[in-house]
Amino acid sequence: MKKKHVSYLSGYPQQIQDQVDALLAADKLADYLLTKYPHCHALRSEKQLYQYTMDIKNQYIRKSPPLSKVRFDDKIDVIHNALGMHSQVSRVQGNKLKAKRDIKVASVFKNAPLDFLKMILVHELAHFKESDHNRAFYNLCRHMQPDYHQIELDLRLYLTYLQACGQLYEL
Repeated sequence: MKKKHVSYLSGYPQQIQDQVDALLAADKLADYLLTKYPHCHALRSEKQLYQYTMDIKNQYIRKSPPLSKVRFDDKIDVIHNALGMHSQVSRVQGNKLKAKRDIKVASVFKNAPLDFLKMILVHELAHFKESDHNRAFYNLCRHMQPDYHQIELDLRLYLTYLQACGQLYEL
């Protein structure tokens, strides 16, 4: 039988996948996550999400291009697509080329711990400076969030838990 969490943890060593299986079987994965991340964020409006994102951007990558919009998006399919998305659209206005940059975050993160939301925003902001997932990209992510890789793993555990308890559905 295929494990449900394989899509979230497939890049991790078998030992970690086995530990997650054991936590799920013992019904202890939620306890692990709640111990590390006991509270959900309080960013409820797009204005608050935008301001939080701009605070991160201004602290770490001030000289990167301006950001137009940040919002939660119900259409992002966490299972098949992504946790967040960034876009850049260039338009000609008169004799100038204007670029518009947006970040969309999957709606499943409206009620998630702040560290998980920050990890997604950091990841998407880093793409404005580094387009590829290379060493420079991950160094920038760690610069903005020093425990980036641990939080990414914990976020994958969170998604695994949501899927295992039926709160995350495949479309």
